[in-house]
Amino acid sequence: MMNRIQVKTLSLIAMIVAIGLYRLFPHPFNVTPVMAMGLFAGTYFDKRWMAFVIPLVSMFIADIFLGFHNTLLFVYGAIVLAVSIGFLLRRSVSPLKVIAASVAGSVIFFTVSNFGVWLVNDYYPPTWEGLMTCYTMAIPFFQRTLLGDLLFNGVLFVSYWYFAKSYRALKVAS
Repeated sequence: MMNRIQVKTLSLIAMIVAIGLYRLFPHPFNVTPVMAMGLFAGTYFDKRWMAFVIPLVSMFIADIFLGFHNTLLFVYGAIVLAVSIGFLLRRSVSPLKVIAASVAGSVIFFTVSNFGVWLVNDYYPPTWEGLMTCYTMAIPFFQRTLLGDLLFNGVLFVSYWYFAKSYRALKVAS
């Protein structure tokens, strides 16, 4: 019989891998669970190393099918930062804090990923003005990134809350 920690860990892994696979199906552009996986993992995994590894592995599995790109390290780096934000939520998870962390994650993803676009591609000149142009041109995409982060953080955090509540009720009943 599995103990509580094993059930929790396996449930978290299943949730993150399942939601990470969403990227393989047709979906609105930029409405993805990328940063939500990191925030959620950082909040709930007991072992910190798992909080970093599981979302990155989930991303990597999907990227095998979607293809790799030259800004991948920036995207994965943004996920690592989202995990770190999740660590700040560990002691006190509330809807308002999750929303604030989700918005912060969106801003971080926007900043880091577009810096990567500017740095490794030749779309924009390698100047301060080029960087600012890159960020300006990316603003229309931010809205969908924010929507995806809020949506998927809602799905993950609410689903986990219901699961944890149901599991506790099940343990008490038996």
